[in-house]
Amino acid sequence: MLQEIRVVKAAQHNLKKIDVVLPRNRLVVITGPSGSGKSSLAFDTLFAEGQRRYIECLSAYARQFIEQLEKPEVESIEGLSPAISVDQKTISFNPRSTVGTITEIYDFLRLLYARLGSIYCPDCQIRVSSSSEDQILELIKKKLTGQKIKILAPVVRGRKGEYQQLLEKFRKKGYLRVRVDGRLYELEEKITLDKNKKHNIEILIDDLKLSEKVQLRFREAVEKSLELSEGGVLILDGEGQEFYFSKKLICPSCGRSFQPLEPRNFSFNSPYGACNHCHGLGYLTTFNEWGEVELTEDLCPVCGGQRLRKESLGVRIDGLNIYELSSLDVERLLDRLKRFDFRDQEKLVADKILKEIKVRLQVMKELGLSYLDLNRTGYSLSGGEAQRIRLAAQVGSRLRGILYVLDEPTIGLHQRDNGQLIRLLRQLRDAGNSIIIVEHDEQTIRSADYLIDLGPGAGENGGYLVAHGPLSEVLKSSQSLTAQYLRGEKCVP
Repeated sequence: MLQEIRVVKAAQHNLKKIDVVLPRNRLVVITGPSGSGKSSLAFDTLFAEGQRRYIECLSAYARQFIEQLEKPEVESIEGLSPAISVDQKTISFNPRSTVGTITEIYDFLRLLYARLGSIYCPDCQIRVSSSSEDQILELIKKKLTGQKIKILAPVVRGRKGEYQQLLEKFRKKGYLRVRVDGRLYELEEKITLDKNKKHNIEILIDDLKLSEKVQLRFREAVEKSLELSEGGVLILDGEGQEFYFSKKLICPSCGRSFQPLEPRNFSFNSPYGACNHCHGLGYLTTFNEWGEVELTEDLCPVCGGQRLRKESLGVRIDGLNIYELSSLDVERLLDRLKRFDFRDQEKLVADKILKEIKVRLQVMKELGLSYLDLNRTGYSLSGGEAQRIRLAAQVGSRLRGILYVLDEPTIGLHQRDNGQLIRLLRQLRDAGNSIIIVEHDEQTIRSADYLIDLGPGAGENGGYLVAHGPLSEVLKSSQSLTAQYLRGEKCVP
């Protein structure tokens, strides 16, 4: 790999076929008057070509889902890495996007709650405990005695795949029917599943009318279901209503069974976690005059704006559900996480997850974002806030060999926070990444490893390479307007 990025005859927009050499794995700042071609070089040439090359490396199947990018007007670029843009224009207007999802902190919280959360019955507010086989049998008899029922073993729940080998295995074992995505099939049939869609597969164990005469048969069917599904049994009554019972989790008061927790149970973007009424949006929707769906200002009456189904909101850690924890601002959330008290094996699991969460929260704090909470929607953020949040996510991701392109990241920052931002950018650089910044801020310019100064003017009068090199070299330039300001010969009025 080259130790530098070589750009030959860049002519995008107002660039005048300039040749530029930028050192890799350094903090490079592009300066010059507004309209001099800084963004044309950084975003429309370097970033655009980095993205285009990366997309071309993907499979034809993956490329069909991605908009094809045009090649920028440049003769050649050597030494270019996959590029990530962190600008102020890219603000997500998706109502499902939040500070937590952008920084990926919410993904780690979902994992934490799935692994270590305590389940409380949403109806009884009593902690759910594991149940025995006998308890399950009694509950089924209590609910469904006298009714015709089907006993099924849920062997696949909400997973992608074709499952041809699995179905063939049960056919060879002598099972006759299977329920796939709510529909019953004969196992002798040819069952074709889309490998890219999620499926539910339940093996039919028995079909009977529950009475005293068939108690042994009933018990054997339930035992077999628990064995095949590793602890679960699904009962269908005569009207097709489902009753799921788990050997592991059951409310001691009302007898309600719960499935083992998974991260998707806490995702408002998944049907396994989202509120059934608002579909994870938190607000009611309406149609505008063009027939498009729009959010109203009315909170969902079922989840109260918390986005998740009541079963998910019934899972707690240290007395808080995931929505309540995500509603704390960064400062208070960090403090609350420090007070979590896990023991033994739980502590080993928690420490790894909490480490990732705390790293990202600490970066947000250092970037002056400690007043935000994770439930804050993406579309409500300012350009500067959105850019710094995405930067926090990149620092937390610990990627290497990436070209990061940033657009004036100091905008909106108090002067005392500039130093923290520069420290984080150097941290990204030291991890093995190249950083290119379009910037006017003097402190950031003076902190650069290398400067590219464009100009001398704007529009048609810009697009030329005026000066380049370390700060000490650029300061010697008599042509550079930036150098004149840095030497104190000119002042901002």
